[in-house]
Amino acid sequence: MPLRTPASWSIVLMLLFAILAPNTSFAQSTEISTEYLMTLYAPLNTPQAIDESLVIYGVPQGGWVEGPKISGTLIGPGGDWLQVLPDGTARLDVRATIETDDGALIYISYNGVIRGTESSQSKQQNGEVVKPEDLYFVVAPTMRTSSEKYAWLNHVQCIGKMVELKSGDGAYVKYDIFIAR
Repeated sequence: MPLRTPASWSIVLMLLFAILAPNTSFAQSTEISTEYLMTLYAPLNTPQAIDESLVIYGVPQGGWVEGPKISGTLIGPGGDWLQVLPDGTARLDVRATIETDDGALIYISYNGVIRGTESSQSKQQNGEVVKPEDLYFVVAPTMRTSSEKYAWLNHVQCIGKMVELKSGDGAYVKYDIFIAR
């Protein structure tokens, strides 16, 4: 069939464009920004190693949160169920309660991923403080409260990154936590 009419050429050009044009269906279409919410510090009890793939840390009294819109203490009970995958990556399942300085209770729970190196494992075993450059350690907290003042926390997803981690005597973890926007 000869391409003698403008309509024939239009069809051919559309087909060529569809075949040769770059596929933009995988292009980024949104952005995530963050707003600093708080720093969370949690002391850790001696771990309970159920087996090689499950370790449980109790979170005793003495933890705290501090940020521009929230400050308070961690109250019991609280815990961290750490599952170790066959490749050594760890997955967190943490639950705790924050009592704000003005008396509100906020339930916080988060999952996360930890991926260490031989160097970070050595530091942990020696009781040294591990920093973000030593270890991939990212969490995704959500919160729940009946407090009118803090009800906005019920409607946000947070992300956090470990700032410091210490094992052994005086064990603790410290995160900076952000609201994802």
